[in-house]
Amino acid sequence: MKSNFNIDALVRENVKSLQPYSSARDEFKASWSEDLVFLDANENPFENGVNRYPDPQQHILKSKMAEIKNIETAQMLLGNGSDEVLDLLFRAFCEPNEDNVITMPPTYGMYGVLAGINAVENRTVFLTDDFEPNTDEILKKVDSNTKIIFICSPNNPTANSFSDEIVAEIIEKFNGLVVIDEAYIDFSEHESWTRKLSSFPNLVVTQTLSKAYGMAGIRLGICMASEEIINILNKIKPPYNVNELTQTRALEQISNPELIAAEVADILRERKLLIKALEPIGCIEHIFDTDANFLLVRVDDAQKRYIQLIEMGIVVRNRSKQPLCNNTLRFTVGTPSENKRLISTLKALD
Repeated sequence: MKSNFNIDALVRENVKSLQPYSSARDEFKASWSEDLVFLDANENPFENGVNRYPDPQQHILKSKMAEIKNIETAQMLLGNGSDEVLDLLFRAFCEPNEDNVITMPPTYGMYGVLAGINAVENRTVFLTDDFEPNTDEILKKVDSNTKIIFICSPNNPTANSFSDEIVAEIIEKFNGLVVIDEAYIDFSEHESWTRKLSSFPNLVVTQTLSKAYGMAGIRLGICMASEEIINILNKIKPPYNVNELTQTRALEQISNPELIAAEVADILRERKLLIKALEPIGCIEHIFDTDANFLLVRVDDAQKRYIQLIEMGIVVRNRSKQPLCNNTLRFTVGTPSENKRLISTLKALD
């Protein structure tokens, strides 16, 4: 149990004193199921399913999501994709042109982009050659203005999960926020770090409905942390950041856990078959261990193979410009027919 953490010391001064915007739907607390006449929000009164503003706190969706994630609704914030959640963390805790964050390339590129947008220094510490966080170097980079360390596990683009012991050491030794991005956790053998929220008050876990839940198009991100951290983020989030269509569609999808489990099982099965089929192909030099729904593969000439695949109608990602990822391609695990097409095409390349 971490006991020396002070969240108040991290929050920006202007956020501490901020009075959040109170929307009409924030002020109205009764159940929407009652027979009521809404004349409070200057809406178009003619019913079409989306003429009313959405619930700004997504109460019904959060309640179901919290049940699935085994946390309290007060420990959850929903956003317009994980990118909005990450941006809110910068805006709440990082003073522009003063504070810094630490990221660990190769990793998800939006951490650095958001740091730039928010005028926050991004201090990078490359992963080790076996794609693990370099704890000693990370802690050396920390100073009094370091507010957040970002950890993507399973990591994108390397596909591996980081050692629990290494991550725990970072959380315990750093007195800022440690944000663990678990976009791919549903494909992993590792447990979610949400199980440790009560032990680490500086821990923030982000997840998404874009991957295992198959809902990239609706843009819904999940932030899970202590109630104190969530309260701070709620002060600065836009009042209606998750629209009605997203809330309705998300609730439908998460209410069908059998479908989600079956699709994840199919992807994991296809991942195993894909690895086996790719191993003997001549242009492939190494397939890295994966704990996600994609493979990072080192090939003989990544740009050449990337262009050849495009010409054959297959779009993959060339990750060669990322640190430690020279001559690598990233293959998302597709449907059985898509994977077979990738395999046969790679076999035919000269």
